[in-house]
Amino acid sequence: MLDLHVRRHVVDAQLRVPLEGVTAVFGPSGAGKTTVLRAVAGLERTTGHVRVGTQVWDGGGAFVRPRDRGVGYLFQDAALFPHLSVDRNVAYGLHALRREDRPRRVTEALAAAGAAHLAGRRVPELSGGEAQRVALARALAPRPSLLLLDEPLSALDAPTRAALRTHLRRTLVEAGVPTLLVTHDRTEALALADRVVVLIAGRVHQSGSPQEVFERPADAEVAAVVGVETAVAGRITGRHDGLLHVAVGEQAVQAVDRGRRGDVLVCIRAEDVALEPGTAVGGGSARNRLAATVTAITDEGPLLRVDLDAGFRLAAYVTRPSAAELGLRPGLPVRAVVKSPAVHLVERV
Repeated sequence: MLDLHVRRHVVDAQLRVPLEGVTAVFGPSGAGKTTVLRAVAGLERTTGHVRVGTQVWDGGGAFVRPRDRGVGYLFQDAALFPHLSVDRNVAYGLHALRREDRPRRVTEALAAAGAAHLAGRRVPELSGGEAQRVALARALAPRPSLLLLDEPLSALDAPTRAALRTHLRRTLVEAGVPTLLVTHDRTEALALADRVVVLIAGRVHQSGSPQEVFERPADAEVAAVVGVETAVAGRITGRHDGLLHVAVGEQAVQAVDRGRRGDVLVCIRAEDVALEPGTAVGGGSARNRLAATVTAITDEGPLLRVDLDAGFRLAAYVTRPSAAELGLRPGLPVRAVVKSPAVHLVERV
């Protein structure tokens, strides 16, 4: 178990995560994510504590030097030594290994990082994605007990980032090294992490599986950070047959009854909103059918984001064929369909 209480500057973050799989520390810029990572690495001291299993790395007067922690660190930029070859970069942290064993370990690490074809190359010849693969090999080569990744893909262009994301997940799983990942990218957290810790303004607000965190935010601040497209004020007006009736302005929606009462924040993800032609409203099969008007259409890569006025601001994602079939355009009346289980309610104080 990795047990942290990082107190440093404005950060006062406590978390306990198992030493297995990938844990993403997720949050906006300035939340203190990198401070947490640097405290684990021993690059920053904390007045709290850092414990790994039965070992105390920091706290209570104890402090284990960074090089004695057995940690691999992958920075946002590759941070390779430009005057050294790829092989010598990967071998840089292998001082404890016998010299004759180092070439084999370098070869293994490069292969694990999908960079075997880069052996012998000069660093200035590498692309951004290639350099990051080599940096990953360098972090893996000493066979660390814990791997720390600080925004490992953010410095890359979008196509390279997408290509490396899948490979990185596969590499981490095959390597079996417990990993602490810092990211502000929702797609990266969903693709790479087994669990997510949400850090906002130096404090942990929620932790759980990626699905729990991104689909069911614990409070309004988490909802904003994880990118819930619709988060509007509502009030519970009644309950019947396992469903809550929630007033949102002059509109009404139904949500699964999980015991909420009074004032709530109504959270709906855009991917949970379907669009149909027509304006007939009502429920049925635990679905909300809301009369809405298209206000804007935005190209977001493979999908189109459709902003709607449903008596409150609502958003939906649709494919281009669906948009063409519906004839979507600003001003068009449509019906927005949201299943009741997809309406998540957060207590509003």
